[in-house]
Amino acid sequence: MILNIVCTSKPVDGLFYYSYEYCSFLNKIGIDSRVVVICHRNFSQNDYLESIKRKYVHCQNIIFDQTAVSDEDVTLIMGRSMLTLAWQNFKNYSQEQQQTLLRLFSNKIIAVYSENHPIDYPKAVEFFSPDQIINLCDTEVYPNGVGEHFEKTINFEIYKPHTDNIQFKYLFLGTNKKYYQTIQQVIGDYSDHGILTYNEDYIDIRNNNVFAPVENLIGMFETYVYTKDTFDPAPRIFQECKY
Repeated sequence: MILNIVCTSKPVDGLFYYSYEYCSFLNKIGIDSRVVVICHRNFSQNDYLESIKRKYVHCQNIIFDQTAVSDEDVTLIMGRSMLTLAWQNFKNYSQEQQQTLLRLFSNKIIAVYSENHPIDYPKAVEFFSPDQIINLCDTEVYPNGVGEHFEKTINFEIYKPHTDNIQFKYLFLGTNKKYYQTIQQVIGDYSDHGILTYNEDYIDIRNNNVFAPVENLIGMFETYVYTKDTFDPAPRIFQECKY
């Protein structure tokens, strides 16, 4: 049996990092695991690899777009959105990617609960029709969620040490259009800033945009400014800054 930890998000998405960290830990304790990345259409395999190499002391057990899946294998998704994104983007994937997703999501799935996509997630489940879904949930964060209690932790053991190389005082997170629009409402008050984002058409070139993935991100700024207007109980960057 192999545990396939599936990631369908972009290369600096928190769930990609969680997937890699748990893969490393599980292999360390003797559970045969691998991260299976189904590349987003705007990013290459190298983008994902560079994201890992810049953050961690090793880069291993990552497979892209195709893999053999046996009936005994189990799929783990660190957030429900990994299944939903696969369904939403299914027509944009190559035939190879589509076949891999159908194999990965037709067996047993272990899914970590999140409140993303409350309407689309059931549609994704219906589309892939897995044999079984075992739910895990941080019940303190999501008291109305479903599943056995489970708290995600960050595997700081495999982090590269950061070095201070301060380039701006404030950091904002603008990795999608909605986040970026929220930042635009307040950015005028923070002249010495950087915005972690992607090189997409929603960015404002007048801002100091820092395009992901970024090497030594934590060492580049002094203060993280939280601007999300949606519920996000424990952003990874909070924990990274505390660490």
